[in-house]
Amino acid sequence: MALRTIPGANQPPIKSDRSMLTMSDDNVMLRQIQGTHAPSGRDRSMLTMSDDNVMLRQIQGTHAPSGREVDVKPLFHLVEDILDRATLQVDTIFLGSQAKREIEEKAHQANLVAMVDSLIYIIDRISSEISYKALGGSDAHQTTLAIFNLVSEFSWDAKLVLALAAFAMNYGEFWLLAQIYTTNQLAKSMAILRQLPSILEHTGPLKPKFDALNNLIKVMVDVTRCVVAFPDLPPNYISQDDPALTAALAHVPTAVYWTIRSVVACAAQITSLTSLSHEMYSISTTEAWELSTLAHKLKNIHEHLKKQLDICYQYIDDKRNIEAYQMLKNLFETIHIDNMKVLRALIYARDDLLPLVDGSTKKRVSLDVLRRRNVLLLISGLNISSDQLSILEQIYNDSRLHPTRQESQYEVVWIPVVDRSIQWTDAMQNQFETLQLSMPWYTVHHPTLIEKHVIRFIREDWHFKNKPILVVLDPQGKVACPNAIHMMWIWGSNAFPFTTHREELLWREETWRLELFLDAIDPLILNWAKEGKYIFFYGGDDVEWVRKFTNTARNVAQMTRIPLEMAYVGKSSKREAVRRVTATINIEKLSYCWQDPTMVWFFWIRLESMLFSKIQLGRADDQDPMMQEIKKLLSYDKMGSWAILCKGSNAVVNGHGTTVLPALLEYDMWKDQVAVKGFELAFKDHHSKLHDIAQPCCRFEFPMAVGRIPEGMKCPECNRMMEKHITFLCCHDDGTVPGSIF
Repeated sequence: MALRTIPGANQPPIKSDRSMLTMSDDNVMLRQIQGTHAPSGRDRSMLTMSDDNVMLRQIQGTHAPSGREVDVKPLFHLVEDILDRATLQVDTIFLGSQAKREIEEKAHQANLVAMVDSLIYIIDRISSEISYKALGGSDAHQTTLAIFNLVSEFSWDAKLVLALAAFAMNYGEFWLLAQIYTTNQLAKSMAILRQLPSILEHTGPLKPKFDALNNLIKVMVDVTRCVVAFPDLPPNYISQDDPALTAALAHVPTAVYWTIRSVVACAAQITSLTSLSHEMYSISTTEAWELSTLAHKLKNIHEHLKKQLDICYQYIDDKRNIEAYQMLKNLFETIHIDNMKVLRALIYARDDLLPLVDGSTKKRVSLDVLRRRNVLLLISGLNISSDQLSILEQIYNDSRLHPTRQESQYEVVWIPVVDRSIQWTDAMQNQFETLQLSMPWYTVHHPTLIEKHVIRFIREDWHFKNKPILVVLDPQGKVACPNAIHMMWIWGSNAFPFTTHREELLWREETWRLELFLDAIDPLILNWAKEGKYIFFYGGDDVEWVRKFTNTARNVAQMTRIPLEMAYVGKSSKREAVRRVTATINIEKLSYCWQDPTMVWFFWIRLESMLFSKIQLGRADDQDPMMQEIKKLLSYDKMGSWAILCKGSNAVVNGHGTTVLPALLEYDMWKDQVAVKGFELAFKDHHSKLHDIAQPCCRFEFPMAVGRIPEGMKCPECNRMMEKHITFLCCHDDGTVPGSIF
């Protein structure tokens, strides 16, 4: 619809309408309203003028909804498109270049034409009202109230979109003529009637006005977008009785009023352009200031509405996540014919993309590759260590060498868990891609595929606390083991099918022997055991103790003429200190030691996994000698130096550094027993005497990130319940062995 010329309107040039912005003019408006009162200070939190409460009651008095429901979103998308292109045209004219942009064709919906047809009458009336009042120089507030009376039967969002549509018709036509009048004769004739050539010849003085118009229209659209979004919120997750939505809707009438009033102001400015002679263009700076002030007000309103809308979205998202979380819990309590429902719920439920990457080919694949397979879900953050990946890869690749064997009938899937509240960065993407590229098994295509409720389930039900876990699902999707990573470290693929029952069976077959705590980490040491040699395993980070212990042990071995080997296995933490001790051992040739830090890490992670396997089974305090010795060794590691004496595969003495070294130093006190009992028993008996006198303390440390932490533990030395303490530790040791449980 074109800007209209009202018959008999030979009016003088229109003066700018400043009443909407000044406090004194607002007070004039207040005196026109019956029952004027001054609002309290708390009513000024969003809007700056003192009469907003009075104004709010007045516009609410015009609100008489008929119950007619109008989905104005398609119309708003059409209006948004018009105003976007019109404001772009302003930039094009003043900047002299055509910006490239792609506008989504939201408005082209099947029912749009019918909707416009049903609403064109009221849109036309609003447009006429705005044009007539603008030419007559009417008060902006009264014009706004007149529009509210025209749209009294509509909802608040519909009122706003209809008013904006009326303005878009005129404003869009104005700039459409400006765009084509130089190439279209009809448009040229109409443009002359609108004085467009004259206006465009004076773009310099008018630029402040058009810039202000542009900014105001953009924020008008922003506010409308928020207002239109509220009725679209899903009622099954949020209702008008919910505080989040109630608080937001309370501000909608005020937002609608000031946006429609801004429509009136913009229309008045455009109308004034076609009514002023070019000599009057120089006053446009003052008018632009008025528009800028109004834009500032609307911007504050928009920021507040956007904040309220975000609160509503968060409220809805929380309720959806709670619902989805409960559905996921119920899914694991249901019997299934295969594992696909469970895997789709955990990884990706839709069919629009391939959610997995095959580690061997690096190609995208569907979840069907896991159908009816034993699936091991490797769950970790992006900080999973290279040591962990190296050992897991070795175990996995060994199982693939014999694909027909029963212990090879499983698949591994990496599920990366990241904090969704932290913005995803390029550095995180690079870290993820590096890890994904290094894994030979299946991986989730991207961490963002894992939904929030799934992450909650993983953390709360599977006790994931940033340390890697390995959840085992059987071919029907049932959890066979809540965390098989301990089994994997201890027994590798021999633990297949990685069920809790299998874990218990494996423990029944174990005894406290060299092969248990060493496994196949070092074949050389296993050969020593096969040869029946005496072997001292020892650890700690005290270089002086290491020197004295190795030299003393070697002297005792020479005096007793026994074949003795010694192996330094480091410490579960303080990697840099272990490296320094290792360097000293190599230089001074004190004993045998591992040069690869991964071997040290794997030795300790297996021991720690033995404890946690028992904790997971509820058997941490079993009184079997094997478990007692494992707990002793882990405790000694935390408290300093230690040593284990083995005769072949038989572990004879497991002692703390404060008792083992003195027992060797006091060789003269028990040397006569060597010929009677043998070296190992003579040493064991004397060490036991010193141990009974020293009564060394035991200590276990469980980081909060470890997952399942026992409520209590018995001391492996005295069998009494240990005291529980909370410790805050800051060791400033960047060389701590990564992935260590303790």
